[in-house]
Amino acid sequence: MLERQTRKDQGAATTEGGLAIMGHDSTAAPETAARKLSGRRRKEIVAVLLFSGGPIFESSIPLSVFGIDRQDAGVPRYRLLVCAGEEGPLRTTGGLELTAPQGLEAISRAGTVVVPAWRSITSPPPEDALDALRRAHEEGARIVGLCTGAFVLAAAGLLDGRPATTHWMYAPTLAKRYPSVHVDPRELFVDDGDVLTSAGTAAGIDLCLHIVRTDHGNEAAGALARRLVVPPRRSGGQERYLDRSLPEEIGADPLAEVVAWALEHLHEQFDVETLAARAYMSRRTFDRRFRSLTGSAPLQWLITQRVLQAQRLLETSDYSVDEVAGRCGFRSPVALRGHFRRQLGSSPAAYRAAYRARRPQGERPAAPEAGTEGTPRVPVPPEAALAPESAVPYQTRRSVPPMPTAASLPGQRSAP
Repeated sequence: MLERQTRKDQGAATTEGGLAIMGHDSTAAPETAARKLSGRRRKEIVAVLLFSGGPIFESSIPLSVFGIDRQDAGVPRYRLLVCAGEEGPLRTTGGLELTAPQGLEAISRAGTVVVPAWRSITSPPPEDALDALRRAHEEGARIVGLCTGAFVLAAAGLLDGRPATTHWMYAPTLAKRYPSVHVDPRELFVDDGDVLTSAGTAAGIDLCLHIVRTDHGNEAAGALARRLVVPPRRSGGQERYLDRSLPEEIGADPLAEVVAWALEHLHEQFDVETLAARAYMSRRTFDRRFRSLTGSAPLQWLITQRVLQAQRLLETSDYSVDEVAGRCGFRSPVALRGHFRRQLGSSPAAYRAAYRARRPQGERPAAPEAGTEGTPRVPVPPEAALAPESAVPYQTRRSVPPMPTAASLPGQRSAP
């Protein structure tokens, strides 16, 4: 058991794990197979890496899950190390000032390292912290990013070629800034073996419960969930929380209207020339502007959105593959099957069967929402769809093959 650090500072309170909290004026400023831990690391030790400016709720989740002794309720004990990712004191939301009892050196003992949040999706994390995370991963530690903590893992290169998620609002930024990361904004959390990420806020609880379930089984996770007064396992993903707004970085751009129109009319057969015309641009200019804004070529983006729409219909409806192809703008089921297999590594029929096998017994697909001209439509928000790899489910694959050429997509024409 960790020794709880005491403090003599007036007005300071100490939490489990030795984290000292003081009131502060708020106006003041790849390979995923199981690997053996190095000899100095212990599986039961969890290090939580905190930074200044982080949100207090996300930061408190791993402290509560892994830092409180609940053995009386049948929850196995973890040993918690609270580590400062940079020089303190660490100021957080709500006008609190934190003093972590450990520094980056303590991470060398942990079998699991959790980054609960990062203060800004536009600023780089400290290089010393990134080096510590890389070393921990190389030595077999499990690395976890909650919400915006995924940006820290991505900056360390730990998400390259991997599936990951984050808060749906930040998913397009993560995908654009780190194009080698396969961002899926629909998931509550993604377990890729030795690297795990979660969506925003409460989804961090879901992932921490999943870790306990993985380590100690359903009974332990259920007992912990009862103590936390939360469901032991939530069904579904972030889809129900997505809104139709564009991300801030694209919302004011004239292309935003074109993107929104394309997403609303995926059931129609149109090509990139149509989008360029709607933007009153030449095809060449449109390609350049679209790529600079989204990080993807428009043809790649359009193919992926059609496949993503097909993926959702396969999950949420009983339409045949032929019907799904027509409702997603493909001219034939053959075209759908080819693009679907290239992006997701399986046929539409096999994907549907695998998806339904993963669902709880007796849970049936919900009827899709009726869309334009009688076409059922599952909403696909622009901010969740700007990255070409965002459609790839973590359960299906770990990497994405090269995107198909323009000539292979019915109704698409290559740039002049």
